[in-house]
Parts: sequence; structure tokens; C-alpha cells
Amino acid sequence: MSKQQVKCKTRVADHGEVFTAEREVNAMLDLVKHETERIESRFLEPACGSGNFLVEVLHRKLDVVKNRYKKSQLDYERYAVIAVSSIYGIDLLEDNVEECRCRLYDLFNEQYTQLFKKKCQEACRESVRYILDHNIIHGDALTFKRADKENDLIIFSEWSAVNSVMIKRRDYSFEILHNTQFGSDAGLFSDLGEEVFIPDPIKEYPLTHFLKLSK
Repeated sequence: MSKQQVKCKTRVADHGEVFTAEREVNAMLDLVKHETERIESRFLEPACGSGNFLVEVLHRKLDVVKNRYKKSQLDYERYAVIAVSSIYGIDLLEDNVEECRCRLYDLFNEQYTQLFKKKCQEACRESVRYILDHNIIHGDALTFKRADKENDLIIFSEWSAVNSVMIKRRDYSFEILHNTQFGSDAGLFSDLGEEVFIPDPIKEYPLTHFLKLSK
């Protein structure tokens, strides 16, 4: 195995940690290429490692955002935040979680800075960091529990764009989402118009401007 796929033999033995190489990541994502290029489509990697899959998904989404909205900073910022908010990950190892968050943030920030330079808003960067802190979780996808907060269940936030600048946040238990998706005949999400069952959120938040999510 290449160095890119393995950090150390101990981690492989203890956790079965082997990272997917870039070529395989792209080949697999190309099978759902249309979804990787849809800004709002949600992706969850339950063993995300340092983010090889999630970084490439976000890269594809941000390319779409750039091509469509680079002439308007406000539109770019809004849709970039939506793209970031669609990315979810869980990993058992804390250093992987931190690295994944950093890689995702750096990918966004590099493009954002290149496009708008001194006009970049720190509030936009703060919103992205806030979302990543909530979407990339240190936990165990098999037990549905966090690893950094003893006995706490994994909670994911749904970030939904309501109008040109507002975001609606709803929190859901990952265990309930998983059981709804895979434990019944009704799917959780549908793009085809069929009836679906979506569980009640455990918490809802007031509408918030996308540049004020961390406030």
C-alpha cells in the first residue's frame, strides 16, 4: 500500500484505517457525477478518515458555484455556504476529524480568496467553519454515539436555504435518520416526487442570515 493510503501499521491493525486513493475516489464519484455537481445534494461519509471523498465532492460542487456565481460575491458566498453545508462525515479518530475539517475549509477558502481577495468577508469564513464543526463529527457511526462527548448521540444539522439569504437549521438524531432511511420502506430523501417519511427534528432554530450562523 502507498503512504497516501496508510498513516501507520498500528492504525491499520487497531482501526482498519486505509485511505482510498485519489484515482479510486474519482472513479467512484463519477458513477454519481450528476449528484456531485448538484450544489444542494447531501453526502455523508460514515468513516470519512481525513476526507478524501468529501474533499473531492466539495471540490466538484465549488467548481459549479464558481462557474455560475463568480460575478456576484453575495451569490457566490450563499451558494458556497450551501455547498459546504451539504457535506457530512463521521470518524472514530480525532486527528482525522480535525484534518478533514481543515481540508474542507482550506479548499473553500482558497477559491474564495482567489475570487474576491480583499473583499472577502470574515463572516462568511466563520459560517463555513461553524458548519464544518457541526457536520464533521468525532464519533462512531455503528453505535451512533459521539467519541468526544461520552454517551452523547451523534446529532446532524440540516441547513436549508429558505430565500436569497436566510437559512433554516433543524437538528436530527443520526440514529433516527439511519433507521428511517434503512429500516423502513419509506426513504428519507427523494428527488423523484414519491412520498417519503421524514422524522421530526429534535430541535429547530429561527431563520438566520447565512453570514450569521455562528452568532
